[in-house]
Amino acid sequence: MDIQMNELRIVESELGISVDVIVGAIEDALLHAYQRVPGAVRGARVEMDRNTGKVTVYAPEVDEEGEVIGEFDDTPGDFGRIATSTARSIIAQRLRDAETDRVLGSFKGKQGEVVSGVVQQNPRHDSRDLLVDVGEHEAILRVEEQVPTERFRHGDHIRALVLEVSVGTRGASVRLSRTHPDFARKLFEMEVPEIQDGTVEIVALAREAGHRAKIAVWSDIPDVNAKGACIGHNGQRVRAVTTELGGEKIDIVDYDDDPKAFIAASLSPAKVVRVDILDKAERQARAIVPDGQTSLAIGKEAQNVRLAAKLTGWSIDIRKESDDLDAFDD
Repeated sequence: MDIQMNELRIVESELGISVDVIVGAIEDALLHAYQRVPGAVRGARVEMDRNTGKVTVYAPEVDEEGEVIGEFDDTPGDFGRIATSTARSIIAQRLRDAETDRVLGSFKGKQGEVVSGVVQQNPRHDSRDLLVDVGEHEAILRVEEQVPTERFRHGDHIRALVLEVSVGTRGASVRLSRTHPDFARKLFEMEVPEIQDGTVEIVALAREAGHRAKIAVWSDIPDVNAKGACIGHNGQRVRAVTTELGGEKIDIVDYDDDPKAFIAASLSPAKVVRVDILDKAERQARAIVPDGQTSLAIGKEAQNVRLAAKLTGWSIDIRKESDDLDAFDD
């Protein structure tokens, strides 16, 4: 039985995988296949001729005392079909392994980083998933990782977060995201040198992609204005992030270890008169705001207070000042 050696040499020349490595893998696989054949001889070996592609199973020949005195050809009669199928399977696997190594090689350590790419097309006509050319590979931006208000066309240049680099039965795949909170976090890191060098820290970030995000920043250096550093001169830095996020509104607030101060800041752009801690263990608080600021504090469809709660980790009840005064009078 012969295996086409020219196929193996094509794999060697195109992928740089040694024929000896492929042949060794085929021999190992065929030995396992032989061992499952009824009557297989223990201690047999499989040898594949590197020139002709001929595969032979050699079984040990023993004397009456059990000593090996030689070998004999014990190649099963129907082994040719098994050998051919096995060789094709090994070659296919090596091709997948090579692709996996190539993808993982170029994306090694990039999970959680921002990459640039060019939109190619939908993998299926009935899908809004996008293929994105990111250099040496095509990554996928699934519909659930796209901002609902964004629409991309073939040839558009985009940036996205490398959400996952995984290896499956079909090889390696790279998944992207533009909705993940870390996408906004990484964009700020790219725009703000003080974040890159550790002078300013992003303590918390809450985001509803395509609509609004809140980011809490802090610095342990007294003369550094963490919030100002992220906003930039004339708002240049935060504007660059907002533009990349398609006009998504961004509130930058100062982090404070005092939960009252942090909760008050998190409700920006609303002004807060006072914050009362209702239950410290359950992290429940009430924010008192001027009567004219109630709608602003709560936000459209409760978005502002919802994001503030995500940012701080506290459940926040909004009460207008006049109601609070009435309760006090009672």
